[in-house]
This record gives sequence, structure tokens and C-alpha cells, in this order.
Amino acid sequence: MTRAFIFPGQGSQFIGMGKDLADTFPEAKATFQEVDDALGQDLSGLMFGGEEADLNLTENTQPALMAVSMAVVNVLKAQGVKLDMACAFMAGHSLGEYSALAASGAIDLAQTAKLLKLRGQAMQKAVSVGEGAMAAILGLDFDKVQKIATQANTTNICELANDNSVGQVVVSGHKDGVAKAVEHATAAGAKRAVILPVSAPFHCSMMAPAADAMATALGAAKINAPCVPIVANVTAQAESDPATLQKLLVDQVTGMVRWRESVLWMGANGVTEMVELGAGKVLSGLIRRINKEINCESVGTPEQIEALIEKLKT
Repeated sequence: MTRAFIFPGQGSQFIGMGKDLADTFPEAKATFQEVDDALGQDLSGLMFGGEEADLNLTENTQPALMAVSMAVVNVLKAQGVKLDMACAFMAGHSLGEYSALAASGAIDLAQTAKLLKLRGQAMQKAVSVGEGAMAAILGLDFDKVQKIATQANTTNICELANDNSVGQVVVSGHKDGVAKAVEHATAAGAKRAVILPVSAPFHCSMMAPAADAMATALGAAKINAPCVPIVANVTAQAESDPATLQKLLVDQVTGMVRWRESVLWMGANGVTEMVELGAGKVLSGLIRRINKEINCESVGTPEQIEALIEKLKT
């Protein structure tokens, strides 16, 4: 069985995430403390029992989700799991790609936390509040949504942001352009076309200022070769070269998350099992819609971690 470890993105967060890990495993507690120290912020306190509105701020959500994923990873490592033997590839959805890079040893934990904090801040600052929007188009295939986005992308920006799964594509851009896409999608027979409760239009050309900020930050960051190839969001194929990975992280800010294609690529390259490490089970749900032949499970609680360790021993 060929396995991939995958890492969740924004939308998987919830108050209380990671607390059971910190209470059960000293390695998890140390992971959260290291992130807190790197950021000079009690992020773990916010995650474990803060206000939902504060956790949902992009600059907090991004490092918080990475911290939970890395807490799981560090517990696995402490229990003797060798990641390069346990999986053939790693991948993550949007910010989850940073989690994959941290898990693979390409970027250290403290540096990853700082990069994600900056990424969240830069993405929020790139567009004035209320100017941009994102919408999920459900029930139409990718090509139809692409045509709809092209139709809506006239006087106002509307671009494809996330190709999440079969029948789930997200558009992003100026609020009027996205509203027009919702109208077109509804007329085209979409099951649902809904504006998402996000604070900025992620993964579109309006994020160019954030891409510039990340280019500077990543240019100064130390990136090593990952222990296994990373299936990158913007290419939907495996990458291992540090300079290439650095460039793709910059491209990712304005580029589309090609998650459906990434899952298909991994399946075509022998992956038969995907294990989602971290908060929630969003990616596992998407995978079931993309390729039913791939077994998938979510690992984010102490019980799930123990079960995975037992499984990896066999």
C-alpha cells in the first residue's frame, strides 16, 4: 500500500482543537509552546479556549492549523514513525502545503509559524475589507465553472481559486464579479452557489501584494529538500527542489489550488491511502468524491494517533 500524508487548510479550525493532544502527549504540548514562542503570542490559549472570531482571523487561523498538524507529526516521530518510510508523498491544501513542508523537514517549525503569520497578515492587507469575495459553486463541473468565471471576469475580477473536488469549485475576486458568477452558476443549474464567509478574496490576482510580501519573506527563509516529494498546489505534481518549492509557495498566493488534480495525480502514481493529519476531516471528504478507490482517514485525536501508530507497525 502506497500512502500519502495530507494536511488541512483554512476552514478546518475550531475552538478546542489540539487541546486533547497537548493534554495527552508532551511532544504535542512542546510543539504548541514552540509556536507560541516563535510568534510571541499565546496562540495555543486562543486555540484551546479563546473566541471563535479571533481564531477565524486569517493571521491566527493559518499558524494554528499548522501547529495542530505538526503536533500530530511530532507525536508520530516520538513514537518511532519514520515519515519517509511511512509515506511516498505529502501534500496540503493552501496553507496546508506549509504544514507538509514543515512535516517533511523542508522548513523548521518556528520559521513555518512566522511565515504563516505573515502570510495571513499580508493576505488580509492586500484587499480592503468588503472589496473582495469568494463563492463556492456546487454541482457543476470544472469546465463549466471556468466558463462562468470567464463570463463574470469583465469589468470586475472573477477567477478560479480552488478546484476542490468533483462538483466543488471556488471562485474569487471582486465582490461584484463573484456575485455575477453566482448568478450565472445558478442559471446554469448549480446545486448551490453561495458567497463564502471569508475576509478576503484568496487565490486570485487581487492577492498580488501578498505574493510580493511572501516572495521577500521566502527569499530570506531556509528551505531544505523534503524527506519525500511534496505534491504542490499550483502544479498538481510532485516537487522536491527547494528553489522550486520556494517559487511555488509565492505562486500559490495568487494561483489556483489544484486539489482535485493533486489527488488524481497521486492516485495515478500509486497512492492507495491518504491520511489527513491535523484538525477536522475536510480533505478526507473531498478525496472520497474525487477517487473512491483511495482509502482515506483523518488523524487528529489521541485515539486516532494511537490507532495509526499501531497500523504503521504492522
